[in-house]
Amino acid sequence: MKKVSVVILNYNGKKWLEQFLPNVLQHCAFDWCEVVVADNASTDDSRDFMQQQYPNIQLIVLAKNYGYAGGYNQALAQVNAQYYLLLNSDVALCENWLEPLVSYMDTHTDVGAVQPIIKAYHANTHFEYAGAAGGFIDYLGYPFCRGRIFDTVEKDTHQYDSNIECHWASGACLFIRKDVFEQAGKLDDDFFAHMEEIDLCWRVRMLGYKIYCIAASTVYHVGGGTLPQGNPRKTYLNFRNNLYMICKNEAGIGMPFKIFVRMLLDGLAGVQALFIKRNLADLLAILKAHFHFYTAIPSLIQKRKAIRKVAVSSYSKSIVLQYFLWNKKYFSQL
Repeated sequence: MKKVSVVILNYNGKKWLEQFLPNVLQHCAFDWCEVVVADNASTDDSRDFMQQQYPNIQLIVLAKNYGYAGGYNQALAQVNAQYYLLLNSDVALCENWLEPLVSYMDTHTDVGAVQPIIKAYHANTHFEYAGAAGGFIDYLGYPFCRGRIFDTVEKDTHQYDSNIECHWASGACLFIRKDVFEQAGKLDDDFFAHMEEIDLCWRVRMLGYKIYCIAASTVYHVGGGTLPQGNPRKTYLNFRNNLYMICKNEAGIGMPFKIFVRMLLDGLAGVQALFIKRNLADLLAILKAHFHFYTAIPSLIQKRKAIRKVAVSSYSKSIVLQYFLWNKKYFSQL
């Protein structure tokens, strides 16, 4: 059994494998680390490329596109390591990126998962949207990051060069204990993609484990390789999965109240999409997300019953009000 398995889930991403896999292999060249590529039923020639160019790398071929959540669940069931590292195919690694993550987890047994600082590949002076320097969630379930709140992404001026306990670690580069991943119930297949790592980290914290961002490790993420920002499919998944997550995990009687408030705020987002952004596709995506949430409520309640719900910390204020009304655009202002 290896200490670390770095698992890259690929879907029609041959160009990312060509560009970034040599870098990954260079910076994962340890006897105790292996690199695995799992193909999510790609329709391009990703598998032929892997078999011809990298025959010595374990290639897991999945029967269909299970999405991020289901794809990783299927792939990790075929991997045996103390730690899993879920790595997007469009991430560039740096010298000494992995050792700080391993060292921190080895010496802090109360920590279930960590992430590095994630910076933007094409704007490497700035943090990256999906993860930045650690993920957080407000009391209404809105996710944000140290270094990114809504669409405001900060420049890295070393203002966040410290380890910090956070609420979730980014799925772009998620380092998690195998036993914790399994104990938490793995990723939720029904999410397909987007926010599934936040849902998982919520359950990890309910088990009593902590989540950290480790400042001594940095990676660079392209982002939007499969679904770019502004894509209606991404809007749909983000709105739907956010409601899924709250319904499943929010402890006590606060869940119905928070779902109700989120419905009102999502309605305002739909009005903004139609009348301010002039984006009918986004409005339809939000409506579709809510419809599918309502139809999924019975199954979500069953999942909720199976989760040992414990109140976990969140940002105690509304990030929506802080950002849009009080003009607090940066994490350091909160």
